[in-house]
Amino acid sequence: QVQLVESGGGLVQAGGSLRLSCAASGRSFSSLTMGWFRQAPGKEREFVAAIRWSASSTNYADSVKGRFTISRDAAKNTVYLQMSSLKPEDTAVYYCAAGGLGVPAVIPASYSSWGQGTQVTVSS
Repeated sequence: QVQLVESGGGLVQAGGSLRLSCAASGRSFSSLTMGWFRQAPGKEREFVAAIRWSASSTNYADSVKGRFTISRDAAKNTVYLQMSSLKPEDTAVYYCAAGGLGVPAVIPASYSSWGQGTQVTVSS
């Protein structure tokens, strides 16, 4: 079991930047896929980005590609989502998640551990 604690959400103007952090604990992370998802009110949870912990290979939703960067710091057991050029449509609760290597990273069912979420609000 992996425990995930998120931080870094907040209110930002359109065009601004935020960096979300997800501190992980509970087991070795070398075989994990770490993902970020988001959910707006009344909407389905949607994939944002994922990273293979060991190889640092990444995957992004088309809606955030070129604006968001997922990364991890092994020394801190932390995964980050660096968000820039934020748009009002990025407003959502953002969740980090952990799953195995051999999973389709873009679907929530692939992840067995979830953080509690952190609110990101982008104003016009």
